[in-house]
Amino acid sequence: MTASDIHRTIDAVWRIESPRLIAGLTRIVRDVGLAEDLAQDALVAALEQWPESGVPDNPGAWLMATAKHRAMDHFRRNTRLERKREELGRELGAKEMAVPDLDSALDDNVGDDLLRLLFISCHPVLATEAQVALTLRLLGGLTTEEIARAFLVPEPTVAQRIVRSKRTLSEKQVPFEVPRGDELVARLSSVLAVIYLVFNEGYSATSGDDWMRPALCEEALRLGRILAELAPQEPEVHGLVALMEIQASRSRARVGPAGEPILLLDQNRAHWDHLLVRRGLAALDRAEKLRAEKRDAARGWYVLQAEIAACHARARTAEETDWPRIATLYAELAQVAPSPVVELNRAVAVGMAFGPAAGLKLVDALTAERSLEKYHLLPSVRGDLLKKLGRLNEARTEFERAAALTRNARERDLLMERARACMA
Repeated sequence: MTASDIHRTIDAVWRIESPRLIAGLTRIVRDVGLAEDLAQDALVAALEQWPESGVPDNPGAWLMATAKHRAMDHFRRNTRLERKREELGRELGAKEMAVPDLDSALDDNVGDDLLRLLFISCHPVLATEAQVALTLRLLGGLTTEEIARAFLVPEPTVAQRIVRSKRTLSEKQVPFEVPRGDELVARLSSVLAVIYLVFNEGYSATSGDDWMRPALCEEALRLGRILAELAPQEPEVHGLVALMEIQASRSRARVGPAGEPILLLDQNRAHWDHLLVRRGLAALDRAEKLRAEKRDAARGWYVLQAEIAACHARARTAEETDWPRIATLYAELAQVAPSPVVELNRAVAVGMAFGPAAGLKLVDALTAERSLEKYHLLPSVRGDLLKKLGRLNEARTEFERAAALTRNARERDLLMERARACMA
């Protein structure tokens, strides 16, 4: 194996093992910042030693053993030597000091550790953008440069967010634990929101030159699947996974040859990934069964969104879409989580189910909503409904307004093209 092969192997191992490694170390040292530093030290050691010694049979165990030895060295230099030494001694054990005997110790509490790390990364003491950056760094294994590129923000900004996040968690002495009871429900909502935010930014980029950023969709899906394994009894977790699987199934059909956006009703459904569709429908079925077992009367936000996505997935053609059911589901969603954006989506469904005039009536009721003043999809939806009603001059004005509001170059081009079509 050449040096370049070994470096590629190390990179792959790091992507796979770093979340487990950081989670396990955080359980030991009770400091997520220190845990990441120790994990990075182990990575540096691998980069130095593996080209000479070869890749170990169990690279994850090797990294964990090396990181734990670095932890011992750290606390030998620390004033808390004795207390931490005893804790680490119990954690390591006499047999664990040798790499070949680490397998069982490395696997202990892996699921619990990853779940704790996910809850820490999404702790409410952190701002949302900090939660996203820290989650992608610690559980996604992404570099600061990769996160900055994905969200189109300067790399120093992302680096500062991550540093401040780790400092805040340390200063606030956030416990390394999975919350319980009512706190679990509240915190789980935050975790799901962060994962879905990452997915949405990949699925419909809010700014920049690309309509989609598939790497972010893939990372969010990976995190969602991990969470579904770690919290298998939570309907909303499976609802989120179902939603992301079904939406991700359309990725290839959403972009044309030149990178231009293709809207849902214009997509070639033969290009949808039907394996992802099946996975999504299976996850939705699990969510509904769990909800029935818990006897929850109302579906949650993610389960309802997944049900809406499933209506599109089950339709072989755009014309077969069950728009009345989608309108009903949006009405139910408005009861669970009322918001102007939900009402706007309901207006679209009503317009498709019962005619553009019915949809336009609902949209016009939202034009006074201040929170939607700079939301480009409001004039976009209104323009579409006006165009269907034959009011082309008004529709063109709405499409031009929407184009001026969006920050995504591809979407701007699409909206201006629709405005020109009204003139023609």
